[in-house]
Amino acid sequence: MAEHTTLDASVRTQFGKGFARRLRAAHQIPAVLYGHGTEPVHLALPGHETLLLVRHANPIVELSFDGTTQLALVKDVQRDPVRQVIEHVDLVVLRKGEKVTVDVPVAVEGEPFAGTIANLDAMTLTVEVDATRIPEHLVVNVEGLEDGAHITAADVQLPAGAELVTEPETLVVAVSTPQLDTTSDAEGDAEGEAPAAGEAAEDKAAE
Repeated sequence: MAEHTTLDASVRTQFGKGFARRLRAAHQIPAVLYGHGTEPVHLALPGHETLLLVRHANPIVELSFDGTTQLALVKDVQRDPVRQVIEHVDLVVLRKGEKVTVDVPVAVEGEPFAGTIANLDAMTLTVEVDATRIPEHLVVNVEGLEDGAHITAADVQLPAGAELVTEPETLVVAVSTPQLDTTSDAEGDAEGEAPAAGEAAEDKAAE
């Protein structure tokens, strides 16, 4: 299941790029919590703990701030495109018992038939699942599958209570036999024959 941890956050009342830079310099990350018709709450999250949290897909977090706690789903993580530093985090309020629609990573396990490879076509599948039971990933087993085998979204086993949102016929994994590239060999052969043809022409001229 998705990571479920607790973070001590603080409510922030200052905004703007300058304040955000100062916040990050103090090893904190600006964030906003919203959803379920509530007023958005602007927060500052502990930098290191947040970094560890967002390494997981669809992490669930219990936020503690202003003497209260709130369960939330990390909805979006904005990073600097060059340094990959976390610039902002969007969090969505969760209610126990509700379902959410999330993209879950696909993980391939097992080895296909000798001489073949398993190509992952769909990196994630969209599912509707209990908010507190989001799987870390969905496993696709390719053990022993032969050339031409296909696994679609409908074939992927989902955890109890989860429903597939992705189109069932979506290709997830295809097993194939790699094709050898003979182009370079053919070019090499052609180049090797060229001098022989030239030599033949010179011999004929000499005669």
